[in-house]
Amino acid sequence: MEWIYEAKDPLWETLVGSIMIFIIIILITRIIGLRSFAKFTAYDFAFTIAIGSIISSTLTSSTTIVHGGVAIISLLLLTFIFSYLQRTFSIVNTAISNRPLLLMDGSEILLDNLKHARIEKSQLIAKLREANVIDYSQVKAVILESTGDISVLHTSEDDNKELHLDLLEGVRRTP
Repeated sequence: MEWIYEAKDPLWETLVGSIMIFIIIILITRIIGLRSFAKFTAYDFAFTIAIGSIISSTLTSSTTIVHGGVAIISLLLLTFIFSYLQRTFSIVNTAISNRPLLLMDGSEILLDNLKHARIEKSQLIAKLREANVIDYSQVKAVILESTGDISVLHTSEDDNKELHLDLLEGVRRTP
């Protein structure tokens, strides 16, 4: 029965530790940058790593099922709270999530933004090729998204449509 619950399990320490680890992972991810974990926001990454670690500890008998369950429940509750706070208070959303960053404004490559995002010009050009851009004049904007993806907004050779400014809402023009 000890594998299910032990009276000496440090449940409160687990709850506090889960919260601390979650916040530390978000902070480290924000400092390191988006490209480190493409397809994840800092928030998604922290949650995924923390849950994986807890499941691993529980399955390898480093802790009991109740101890692991309390840790998982605390993280799920924490993500619920953070989601609510993000929707309610824009400052929380700004603190947790990276805002998209403009890498090209029309045909102009924004070298300072590339440097800030730790993206090489060759990586940017590879993304332009993937988007079938054959001339810089086709490019309306290139954006490093909050997930680490790079979006290329462009036109075809004979199409000179203007970029709708709503598509750049929330995108930073400077780092």
